[in-house]
Amino acid sequence: MEDQGLAVSQTLPEIFEAVAGKELEHSRTNSEPITPSEDDVAEAERLKTEGNDQMKAENFEAAVSFYGKAIELNPSNAVYFCNRAAAYSKLGNYAGAVRDCERAIGIDPNYSKAYGRMGLALSSLNKHTEAVVYYKKALELDPDNETYKSNLKIAEQKMKETPSPTGGPGGFDLAGLLNNPGFMSMASNLMNNPQVQQLMSGMISGGHNAMGAAGSSPSTNDLASLIQAGQQFAQQMQQQNPELIEQLRSQIRSRTPSASNEEQQE
Repeated sequence: MEDQGLAVSQTLPEIFEAVAGKELEHSRTNSEPITPSEDDVAEAERLKTEGNDQMKAENFEAAVSFYGKAIELNPSNAVYFCNRAAAYSKLGNYAGAVRDCERAIGIDPNYSKAYGRMGLALSSLNKHTEAVVYYKKALELDPDNETYKSNLKIAEQKMKETPSPTGGPGGFDLAGLLNNPGFMSMASNLMNNPQVQQLMSGMISGGHNAMGAAGSSPSTNDLASLIQAGQQFAQQMQQQNPELIEQLRSQIRSRTPSASNEEQQE
């Protein structure tokens, strides 16, 4: 109290008010969108076109890079985010695709392709209920898009399916396959093949011996022979029961969302 050199010219409330005012002004400045120059807009378009070319050449990582540079120059263009979402999906980065679709929709809420690509990414993440919502919105904005219609049906079908202990990925009907007499007959013939039995016996005994002695695991030749036997089994199935093979292929195709229209970058 006696040291006048420590005295301040403002009271504590005055200091707080001054600092709070500066923070508010700073946040307003940062939140204001930055308008890109004409040169930046032109360069961003060039980078986007380069990204599209990389997508056509299936260089998806390079496409992501070009779209990212375009976004840095012009972050208010929804197309750039939507295109990068497609590239992310091609790389299996569906979470990244979802984020970019959200950004694109935030910029342009009426951008049908962003909703369609969001649905595709969510379907790939097995979030079929959410995918249905986005496909419906995409169709609302683009009612004649056949890809959206097809993908919506697939998502609705998967949403209604209940997981089965005998079902594989995408609701694959493994139980029906095991109940198919033609398939089981050929599988039985394969397992009764002396060569296959010998290979399986050697691999099993090798596995047991491996716990007690190093280097006694199945050889590469054994594995290659088993793979060859499996390939022969597949060829036998194709020759003896082509209807079953086509049935399985049709089932897989009908459960896979299509990205045909979404591949056309803008």
